[in-house]
Amino acid sequence: MESNYNNRLQRQLFIEILPAMTETLPFILLLLAAAVVVVTLFRGLGLPPIMGYLLVGAGLGPHALGWVPDVPQTRHLAEFGVVFLMFSIGLEFSLSRLFTMKRIVFGLGLVQVAATLAVVMLAAQFFDISPFAGIALGGALAMSSTAILSKLLAERGELDAPHGREVIGVLLFQDLAVVPLLVLIPAMTQSVDAMAEAVLLAVLKAALLLALVLFVGQKLLSSWFYLVARRKSGELFMLNVLLITLGLAWLTEQAGLSLALGAFTAGMLIGETEYRYQVEEDIKPFRDVLLGLFFVAIGMRLNVPQILGEWPRVAGILLVLMAAKLLIASGFSRAFGALPGTALRTGLWLCAGGEFGFVLLARSGDVGLLTPGQLQPVLAALVLSLMLAPLLVHFSDRLVFRFVASEWMLRSMQVTQLAARSLAVDKHAILCGYGRTGQHLARFLDAEGISFMAVDTDPERVRAAAAAGETVSWGDAAKKETLLAAGLARASVVVITFAETATALRVIHRVRELRPDVAIVSRARNEADVEKLYAAGAAEVVPEALESSVMLATHALALAGIPMHKVVKRLREMREQHYTLLRGFFHGATDAGAHLADIDQPRLHAVTLTPGAWAIGRRLAELNLEKVGAGVTAIRRRTQRGLKLEPELELIAGDVVVLIGTAAVVTAGEGVLLRGKTK
Repeated sequence: MESNYNNRLQRQLFIEILPAMTETLPFILLLLAAAVVVVTLFRGLGLPPIMGYLLVGAGLGPHALGWVPDVPQTRHLAEFGVVFLMFSIGLEFSLSRLFTMKRIVFGLGLVQVAATLAVVMLAAQFFDISPFAGIALGGALAMSSTAILSKLLAERGELDAPHGREVIGVLLFQDLAVVPLLVLIPAMTQSVDAMAEAVLLAVLKAALLLALVLFVGQKLLSSWFYLVARRKSGELFMLNVLLITLGLAWLTEQAGLSLALGAFTAGMLIGETEYRYQVEEDIKPFRDVLLGLFFVAIGMRLNVPQILGEWPRVAGILLVLMAAKLLIASGFSRAFGALPGTALRTGLWLCAGGEFGFVLLARSGDVGLLTPGQLQPVLAALVLSLMLAPLLVHFSDRLVFRFVASEWMLRSMQVTQLAARSLAVDKHAILCGYGRTGQHLARFLDAEGISFMAVDTDPERVRAAAAAGETVSWGDAAKKETLLAAGLARASVVVITFAETATALRVIHRVRELRPDVAIVSRARNEADVEKLYAAGAAEVVPEALESSVMLATHALALAGIPMHKVVKRLREMREQHYTLLRGFFHGATDAGAHLADIDQPRLHAVTLTPGAWAIGRRLAELNLEKVGAGVTAIRRRTQRGLKLEPELELIAGDVVVLIGTAAVVTAGEGVLLRGKTK
């Protein structure tokens, strides 16, 4: 009997399941191949990958080339992208974070979503759209792109800026608002009585689910993850994460709720455990790939010929959407006490659409709440708004200065205060960023009697530090006026204390433009960023991972019983291999190394080749600096980044030559470069 059952099961597998997989696999492979090519192109152009996925779906879908049909198998696979996206949002969900940002999240975020919903519902009445369809449209259009905007905020170093905190708070509320909207949209296709009953039942189920999560699930899950983690198996840990995520999503669907709600709940559960960050890294590849397939599926819904035929309608929806959201977000931001410039920036950042808008529109189309004729122009407008979002962010500062007169006054007051403080210092250090690293560095400088000026974009941090007597002011170090006000013309060194590479590159570019001879020391998070910063013009780059490895190695050697003088020697050698400018600080040191006078310690000295200098027009090999004992560690040139120290390199006017040696040696080396004197 068991044999007959197995035979029937095998026949069903070969007759039904495998052919379906065989039919779907070529389409998936075609989509993946096209996505790889297009997304690679989009990333090379600096455009959001989401746009690449949408373009692949629109081009290969049934309404364009028709190479990939809009089959249920593809849609089901794409639904898992939403599941893992909601899971990631649940991981980020934190009750403590919500409490600290409650005024922005449940104040500004709530009124932004509610006002957009109200405006769209009111407009829907003039186009014979049902109120329920208006709610679905309003919810979709109220969303902004969490993926794009949070990435842009991090790259621009504006997460702690006033408008950055408002944008993040509103995005957080929008992410939370998606959960009830996904539950509500299917219910709105029923009669009023049935809808009320369905919504009430869904609310009760969701409340029960959340109660179990908050009071029971967290402790159970933490204990279970502890047992799994003790096995020290990455494979087992990943399987466990997938089991919990998909299992809870399936349970909520069986309970009449959505897959997304279960995934969000699973993320909330794991987000309260100590395994959150490991899970976030493990789940990211699945989320990104499946979410990409979801956007491909959305693109397949776009009827390009129909949209081109209705382009005036699409353009009208786009303009009204962005103008209305701009007015709503900036208006309520101003009402909540933001300055005019901050309010306008918040509106410009939030006025475009977002990925959850596609999720809600897809759900509305699947349940029949929106017809294809209503869906197509809105989808097209959302796609175009996503394309415009990075451009609006890029030009946001210019638009604010153009339309907000008080922004000029505020910026000039801040620059004036910074300039007034910097007038009292000379040969000082400029610290770009005053976070934990910047504050630690400031204490070292203060202990050595070296004056410094620090600038930071976090107003709360600046206010607290300035009240304690620290020489720190609010300002963006990537802006020309901020650097000049901080006394760049008189500074001896510029130190970039934050690890955001994109922002650091902008700061280096601005410093090199204003003063090419000043030394720049930059922090880097990864070793891969070191060459970029060197090429941009940094004199020294300290990668966190590399430096921590060096310190771990030296401590391990000392604790392993290696004599201290050998440990110090090994430390010197390891740093010499990676930090060429630091070798001077260790070169010639004995075991103790503290008995040498400061005048005998090797140091760095930058010499600018002004017109008429002896070294201009001569090759590096002709300088004969070794006769005075000086070495060259770097040559910086405005027109060329990352010059290699080759013997045949010919020096030109304006070059900055960085010498290394004792005080007497670098002085002699400067004489050689400028006057050709060797004694």
